[in-house]
Amino acid sequence: MDIISEFKKIVGEANVLTEASDKAGYLEEWTQRFHGKALAVVRPASTGEVSAVLKLCNDNSISVVPQSGNTDLVGGSVPDDSGRSIVLSLTRMNKVENIDPINDTMLVEAGVILQRAQEAARDAGRLFPLSFAAQGTACLGGCLATNAGGTAVLRYGNTRELVLGLEVVLADGTVINMLRGLRKDNTGYDLKHLFLASEGTLGVITRAVVKLFPVPQAVYVAFIGVENPHKAADLLARLKSETGSAVTGFELMMSKCVERVAREIPAVHVNVDVSAAPWWCLVELSYPREPEANPFEAFLEKAFEDGLVEDAVIANSVKENRAIWSIRESIPSADAHVGNNLHNDVSIQISEIADFVDETLARLYAKYEWLDPSVYGHLGDGNLHFNIGSIPYQLAFENEEGIREIVYERVAAHNGSISAEHGIGRLKRAHFLRLKNSDELAVMVAIKKALDPKGIMNPGILLPDEAWQNQVSAG
Repeated sequence: MDIISEFKKIVGEANVLTEASDKAGYLEEWTQRFHGKALAVVRPASTGEVSAVLKLCNDNSISVVPQSGNTDLVGGSVPDDSGRSIVLSLTRMNKVENIDPINDTMLVEAGVILQRAQEAARDAGRLFPLSFAAQGTACLGGCLATNAGGTAVLRYGNTRELVLGLEVVLADGTVINMLRGLRKDNTGYDLKHLFLASEGTLGVITRAVVKLFPVPQAVYVAFIGVENPHKAADLLARLKSETGSAVTGFELMMSKCVERVAREIPAVHVNVDVSAAPWWCLVELSYPREPEANPFEAFLEKAFEDGLVEDAVIANSVKENRAIWSIRESIPSADAHVGNNLHNDVSIQISEIADFVDETLARLYAKYEWLDPSVYGHLGDGNLHFNIGSIPYQLAFENEEGIREIVYERVAAHNGSISAEHGIGRLKRAHFLRLKNSDELAVMVAIKKALDPKGIMNPGILLPDEAWQNQVSAG
């Protein structure tokens, strides 16, 4: 059988890419660390075509790497270098199919770019709150497959909490339709949760029903300097006590992260005296209607008196709100400009984050005095990007595992997670397998065996191939 010809019969000749130049952009992820080879890039335009492609692959034991926006940071959306996989690109499945403003739901295909979904919701007078720096290129399918987080998790939850229903195609081509826009459905196992954060290892998410929300009518943003993460955590606790659910975002960042944005990204205007504090918090409050006065004014006055705050800038317009958010959203790009970055996306209980930062920085500096940490993230939901930047190339890769061991050892000591919102991919698989509870892993292997018995779905991601094969043999 000429397998390439069979793919072309399903999706059309123009949508099966086999030339090296045509495949190149699909075989390298955003950090340029992970590269692969593929038999072909196959681009279906419908769930039916996805089903036919997967059935063909399953029948012929061809592995499949699902991909949408390819903004992955852990190597989970590109194939290995064997050349025996296909990349299944969902970018042609890019429709917002329906918006129900009464039920506050939106039906979307997996290839819809996140920003397009946000805009479609806004045009209907609603808010789709999932938001992060790569939203102009990231697609919903990848967000679902990695359970992406972003800047509004504190108020609205991560991707998992925004999903009501899914349509999924299994490895053998079976289509599971769970596209119900119900907030209450107590009819057995909630199967959609198996596929959220599964990184394409159990099937291909093709469509989703997601939640929408009323658009806030008043949004206030402040950039607040603090002495250390302990003061930042105290500030967050006080803010939640005084404003309740109005806290939409609470971001924490080292002052050097802000300095780097000012230096490396000239288009972003940093109108803040960054030297006034060693750490900065970006805080957003949102309300369904305009309050009588800017809520930050009285709050910050008291916070200054109590020694919680070193300096603060309150935005006075939508434009200034956007300018402050641009600082935070530009940190990954600024880090990329200086190069040789090690990314650590970790999750710690909010009450323990400050101690974690203190301990981890102390241990890293004790062993690697040349380190240049870039620590920032979503303090409001316990997620930090504990990154190391601008390392000389040789030092970076000679010491990478030692650096990660220190970070992950402290994560484990605080009963945290080594992946908060980016997934495991190839980058973290060895650490994940060592640190994950063995009983949890056994259940995951059993689910993989049941849904993908030939192991064609995104091999080399999450579960160890050899453990999965042993489980199959034992069965």
